[in-house]
Amino acid sequence: MTTNTNTHARVHISPTCTSRITRRNKGLLSYVQRTRGSGRVSMNSNSPASATPGTSYNEHKPKTPPPDLPSLLLDSRIIYIGMPLVPAVTELIVSELLYLQYTDSSKPCYIYINSTGCTRADGEVVGFDTEATAIYDTMKYIGNEIYTVGTGVAIGQACMLLSAGQKGKRFMTPHATAMLHQPKVPSTGERQATEVQIKWKEVKAQKEVLVKILSETTGRSASKVEQDIQRPLYMTARDAIAYGIADKIIDKPSETIDKVLSTGDWDTAAGLVQKSIA
Repeated sequence: MTTNTNTHARVHISPTCTSRITRRNKGLLSYVQRTRGSGRVSMNSNSPASATPGTSYNEHKPKTPPPDLPSLLLDSRIIYIGMPLVPAVTELIVSELLYLQYTDSSKPCYIYINSTGCTRADGEVVGFDTEATAIYDTMKYIGNEIYTVGTGVAIGQACMLLSAGQKGKRFMTPHATAMLHQPKVPSTGERQATEVQIKWKEVKAQKEVLVKILSETTGRSASKVEQDIQRPLYMTARDAIAYGIADKIIDKPSETIDKVLSTGDWDTAAGLVQKSIA
């Protein structure tokens, strides 16, 4: 009968190897102690030594992403409407108007308009007429003066917003176009006859609201406005001024809009003080 016995082989390490291992461990321990305070080696991780990036490169990176262009314009109290009036656009415009009124109710707001209103360029309805009236009501609600500038096109409800600026402070660029038309019925799809009738009543009510607002902003009678919007009414900048949509044509040498502040004036208004270098 054979019996298996476990034997452990003993490895003999010479004094020379022991001395080398000891010196190596002492060197590693000394390196860890030197670098622990500098932050290059972290002893709290699962690995024996976890290196972290140095600050020579990352310290120059921006801490936050740069602001987008609408935010920079908003800092100068400028609001730009460059899309059809859909719920997302209305939410942004109303929020910006309320924010500008909250920050300073004594300074004017500048609204630049290049929009096809509640329709696309091909005439397809993409938004409710209440999107425009929501912006209009907010313009009248805040206490700030509203400068409106039409550039490109202002069609339908966007034209109404152009006319809703402060009297005497409604502008158009030389080659801008304004167009008025009555509200359009969106596609009915598979709606029942009763639902179509209900929608027709709503569109008719929105038409009456549009006529009332345009009558107030242009100075024209309600019957005249209702007659004019039966078909699309295109107007050049001069025609829009004659109709009462705008007041002046603005170009480069014109000073009809308030003078833009210089860099030093902006710093002073922001409370920044320049220190003189001796």
